[in-house]
Amino acid sequence: MKYILLHVFVIFMGFSARAQQERPNILFVVLDDAGTDMGAYGSSYVNTPAFDEIAKAGLLFNKAYTPNAKCAPSRAAILTGRNSWQLDAAVNHLAYFPTKFKTFPEVLAAHGYAVGYTGKGWGPGIAETEDNRPRYLTGKGYNELTLTPPTAAISSNDYAGNFNMFLDEVDGTRPWSFWVGSLEPHRGYEFNSGVSLGNKKPEMITDFPNYWPDTEVVRKDLLDYAYEIEYMDRQVKLILDMLKDKKMMENTLIVYTSDHGMPFPRVKGNQYETSNHIPLAISWGNKIVARGSVINDFISFIDIAPTILEAANIPWAKSEMQPFTGKSLFEYFTSDANNLNKGRNFVLVGKERHDTGRPNDVGYPIRGVYKDSMLYLKNYEPQRWPSGNPETGYLNTDGSPTKTLLLNQRRSGENYDFWKMNFGKRPTEELYNLLQDPFCVENLANDMDWLATKTYLQSFMEAKLKEQGDWRVSGYGFLYEQFPMTNGNGFYDAFFKGVKPNTGWVSDSDFEGFFITDDGKNDGPVSIPGDQ
Repeated sequence: MKYILLHVFVIFMGFSARAQQERPNILFVVLDDAGTDMGAYGSSYVNTPAFDEIAKAGLLFNKAYTPNAKCAPSRAAILTGRNSWQLDAAVNHLAYFPTKFKTFPEVLAAHGYAVGYTGKGWGPGIAETEDNRPRYLTGKGYNELTLTPPTAAISSNDYAGNFNMFLDEVDGTRPWSFWVGSLEPHRGYEFNSGVSLGNKKPEMITDFPNYWPDTEVVRKDLLDYAYEIEYMDRQVKLILDMLKDKKMMENTLIVYTSDHGMPFPRVKGNQYETSNHIPLAISWGNKIVARGSVINDFISFIDIAPTILEAANIPWAKSEMQPFTGKSLFEYFTSDANNLNKGRNFVLVGKERHDTGRPNDVGYPIRGVYKDSMLYLKNYEPQRWPSGNPETGYLNTDGSPTKTLLLNQRRSGENYDFWKMNFGKRPTEELYNLLQDPFCVENLANDMDWLATKTYLQSFMEAKLKEQGDWRVSGYGFLYEQFPMTNGNGFYDAFFKGVKPNTGWVSDSDFEGFFITDDGKNDGPVSIPGDQ
């Protein structure tokens, strides 16, 4: 009798192990500040064989967007399946992540998955449990292994080695989920590394944004950015080769993306096309029917969490997560090449407070909608500086050779228009035809020929936001600005008292007319012509 019971137990455990193995492994790769500059999208100056491989083996999404083009709120949307204005304090940068919102890695861990990450998870900000213990929103960290990077500006993280360490710890009967959080191509860069190490030439860039001056400095800045993307893509290729060697590719759902657009003026931290439009390729062995296809529907980051939970066979009701706003992408996985248009024709975007540097720590609230070929934006506080106040260094724009060039051109009187497009104050409404103006420089909001379109998009956007409980459109947007910051509180007042700023992400030369001297005094403000 004991033998029979033991035999039955062994059979049951075998079935259980196979059932566990049938659930897919999940590899989530997210670059830090990379736009759609990928080979699969036709980039003339960035080569990304690993990203292209995933796109060819699975699906390439042509119109994938983040709802908020800054690291922490964008990643919060990925992790929760909710737009940033539905996440309380997590709408902001440098925020305290609310305890009431669970993340998909936390849910996977609670349902038997081994969960880990390397590099950058959620942040910057602080995530704690209700009893003030550290909370691991993307799982256990694996960052022990390092290597010597090609430049001092590139992270020493051995992404592939740390992933392999994670796999070595995973019980073979358990599915796993691993988050590869690249620290590239976030700034800073080693200037001219794209030319000297990447063998790139400035003339390789064929689709140059018309909101920057076309100079060698800017082009080399872009090549340095490209070099860091390519470096990280090579690390991803090592990870893919590892999965092939371990015969795990077929049962691994792979998502390869970036949190938002490039860390350049008028891109990162804004809500324009190049700000929110992100790369997205997904593969999953033969679970994807129309492999190698391109999806032209609008996709949002909030669709990632429901997709992953469906793949893991975890119903939302058992996840303990707040209700999803996003929608699973499974309908694309199971459709053939003739049935890939699902009618998803819009995404919503917005922002509240990103970085420090304005009086009273306020933000620059925006809401917008991408629909069909149009982008409508509403700036709720147009009297504020959109990229942060000039005197504190436009802190919502990372320091860079491009940023410094734009500021110096205005200071010298050489060119005011580029500064205006990148840092100047904006009107209440903006409207762009993305087919004719993908860089969003011709505002059609006051053009009577586009009045009907603008009115429709505004009404459509506000109706959707009200459905989602957005405080901003309900007249309570100030509540988003009441959430405490994890760093930089009172920065503006302290700055004017002569406190040396902790602003390592901008250049000393970016401060407009208010410079801290060795004796703690300042030389006073300098006026900015035409845009007070």
